[in-house]
Amino acid sequence: MDQTLRTRQKRDFFLFILAGAFLGFYTGLYEPTFNNYLSDVFNIGEVARGALEFPRELPGFLVVFFMGLLIFLPDVRIALIANLILGLGLLGLGFLSPSFSWLVLWMIIWSIGAHISMPLESSIGVSLSKPGEVGKRLGQLGAVKTAASLVGFLIVWFGFKYMNLSYSTIFALAGLSTFAACVCLLMMEPRKSKTKRHRLLLKRKYTLFYWLNVLFGARKQIFLTFAPWVLIKVYDQPVTTFALLGLVGTVTGIGFRALLGRAIDRFGERTIISLESIMLVLVCLGYGFAGNLGLGSLAIWLVYACYVGDQLLFACNMARATYLNKIADSPDDLTPTLSMGLTLDHIVAMTIPFFGGLLWLKMGYQYVFLVAALIAFANLFAALSIKTDKAQTQEKTVGA
Repeated sequence: MDQTLRTRQKRDFFLFILAGAFLGFYTGLYEPTFNNYLSDVFNIGEVARGALEFPRELPGFLVVFFMGLLIFLPDVRIALIANLILGLGLLGLGFLSPSFSWLVLWMIIWSIGAHISMPLESSIGVSLSKPGEVGKRLGQLGAVKTAASLVGFLIVWFGFKYMNLSYSTIFALAGLSTFAACVCLLMMEPRKSKTKRHRLLLKRKYTLFYWLNVLFGARKQIFLTFAPWVLIKVYDQPVTTFALLGLVGTVTGIGFRALLGRAIDRFGERTIISLESIMLVLVCLGYGFAGNLGLGSLAIWLVYACYVGDQLLFACNMARATYLNKIADSPDDLTPTLSMGLTLDHIVAMTIPFFGGLLWLKMGYQYVFLVAALIAFANLFAALSIKTDKAQTQEKTVGA
């Protein structure tokens, strides 16, 4: 029986990795394209771009409620539904957005699927990991997704540079890739929890985890919204630039994510998140003030380096998931707590871009990234409060 269970778990992990590859491919198509799509097709400014993040991130705030409605299903089946919704939103963006209002509608549908799937990636990955190897497993998944996104970035770069590829084609390929991931998830064995799972879960014990998520959400949203916008509006960079930067970040990230997962297992979350925070301060200052350092034409190369560096640092978010796994009272706390963390993350993620757009308009984009650097400092102090004793470091698993 144990051998049968191990065989089934290996098969499920392979299918999960394969699903991750398809989702990585979709990411490689979507990420370098979306902001240029907004600029080229709808010609919006920085304030409108910041304001657009409110509806785009609203499903992230509501994810804990979406998860509450679906909590009777195993995680694998919830992930299947999420990616079906995500794929539908992508096809709508590509083919059914004749006006800005329709764009917003399909963007919200895409966002619902994307945000429901976010906490599930970590919880399913943990459930398919052996004790003591959670970071390693999540690192492997991240490395595969990163490698697959390389193909997507290549298609965007080559397609826009040499084949006059349309935005609709990119969104169609991305949508079909998410549907392929759904097939993999459908083939996985759904394992229901042996205990009743919470629809909503908010515990004082997890306060530091929630705070880390809030800080991550603030820092994340500034970069997701305004880092591409600086390159587009200040440095006049086309979609092919983002594809190339994605390629560099992807090639670097394949090994980085795998090593990061092992580093989390070896050195612990406190060390990794602290180092992430210090590096992020430097990235924020470099990105915001490269043009003020007297570098001339070399300034944009510093911005490129900071853009890629931030891409790599995003992978450190897996340390927050492994930290929660170590302190959780029960394996069944993992998915609802990850969902609650995502909801709290998006309380700031929905509002910061709007005020960031106003700050850019009134004082300049440099001050937007100065605020991001201050948030990174706050993240450092929060990381120094992380404590995990030996009893907590024995990983728990959660039923998928």
